[in-house]
Amino acid sequence: MSESDLVRGNEEDGEEDEDVETMTASEVLDKLEEAWLNEKFAPELLEGKMDLVECMLEQISAMEENLRLARKGDPKISLHRMEIDRVRFILSSYLRLRLQKIEKYSSHVLEQEGRRKADDNPLMSEAEEQFARNYLDSMKTHFSALALRHMPTNMQTVDKELSGVRPNMDSYVFLRVNENTENVLIEEDTVDTGVAITAVGNDDDQ
Repeated sequence: MSESDLVRGNEEDGEEDEDVETMTASEVLDKLEEAWLNEKFAPELLEGKMDLVECMLEQISAMEENLRLARKGDPKISLHRMEIDRVRFILSSYLRLRLQKIEKYSSHVLEQEGRRKADDNPLMSEAEEQFARNYLDSMKTHFSALALRHMPTNMQTVDKELSGVRPNMDSYVFLRVNENTENVLIEEDTVDTGVAITAVGNDDDQ
């Protein structure tokens, strides 16, 4: 049993529609890692990649089944289990990062979702949106029981614009070049700290 066979799992089971773009399990994992890192370093909640999550969950099940059928004592089994644990870590970290942002910016993300056009991709999955609504309702109920009900009637209404926490869209982010592009000029820029930002080399130079 080769590692590529294990990683691909059951990706060849069933015939895919010719009009649907297909990816190998390793390509899906690369996309998931990219989504995970983007979510980790972005200040705001990014568009969810739940299709990638569901696909990798299916692949994990297939990988575990392949391990179950593998020859006992195969030294590669421990390496394959480590790979499964790595994929599980990426999945759980990605979902945990999203939930942390949803909790922190619940009012803001629900407002964004409400402004979404019918043909736009959803910001959150149905489960995430339901979690955001339940969390916001719970916080409002708790805040009302703890403080608002003890205040004068004219002060028991909370301005949604003032109460909602929003992500800092002016914060610094990390960038990584995904592919080489020739003849692109990036002018030198200076930030408030006086540090010069200059484009230097490419991945091949490092």
